[in-house]
Amino acid sequence: YGSGVSIAAGDIIKNAKIPAMGASCTNPMVTQGNEFYFRACFLDPFQGKVMANYAIGQGAKTAAVIMQNGDDYSVGLGNFFINAFKELTGDENSVVDVSEFQVNDSDFNAILTNIKAKNPDVIFAPSSATAAPLIIKQARALGIESLIMGGDTWENPALIEVARADAEGIVLSTFFDENDPATEEAKVFVEGYKKELAGKEPIIPAVAALGYDAYLLVRDAIERAGSTDGIAIRDAINGTKDFEGVTGIINFTEEGDADKNIAVIKTVEKGQFVYIDTVEVK
Repeated sequence: YGSGVSIAAGDIIKNAKIPAMGASCTNPMVTQGNEFYFRACFLDPFQGKVMANYAIGQGAKTAAVIMQNGDDYSVGLGNFFINAFKELTGDENSVVDVSEFQVNDSDFNAILTNIKAKNPDVIFAPSSATAAPLIIKQARALGIESLIMGGDTWENPALIEVARADAEGIVLSTFFDENDPATEEAKVFVEGYKKELAGKEPIIPAVAALGYDAYLLVRDAIERAGSTDGIAIRDAINGTKDFEGVTGIINFTEEGDADKNIAVIKTVEKGQFVYIDTVEVK
């Protein structure tokens, strides 16, 4: 689940000695210092670098960043993007504005008016699917033409439903795309998912693929451990080797993180999320 609630649950899981497998909690703090917490997704330092690379590849030389104050995911990913963008441009002044908003804020005009005056090439706004379409709509209403980008939370049909035509051309990073299956397991998953939910969802959400991988990883560990004992399962997860999941081949780092270096880039075109590219960042 999300980073904030995953971090909050960390001590409970650690004290109970029951392994947990996060699906989409991307903040590094989720697994740090917790030998019973694992995750199937990539991390925000990687995601931030992916999006900084993409922006620069599109010719961006300056960026503005909008983050939600107090939200571990938003602030973490925003800062990782800032660091990566400055490093890749070689210019400490390339991030021309960093703004924060409060939870439940719905009026972003003051922030966006300030950003408009600085005319950045790109705006990176890692935020929830509730705040994102409001930021996008208000930016376009102010005449801001910068490329607007977000993270994995933006892959939500609600964003397009609210932002409508203003969502066209936004860019986001995510974990999976049904049109570019990374493994044979992914092909099986896509076929089964579409058969079960035909016509009910416009896309296969990346979180569905990650949830599937998280389940299979734990089941595989339980089978190899031959036990439901938490410590035995933890040790089996640590011993996972080249597991073929929907989102790629999975091994775990010492911190319990899936060792991944591939992300999917998508845009919105004609009211639909559209695959752009699968990128590898080392």
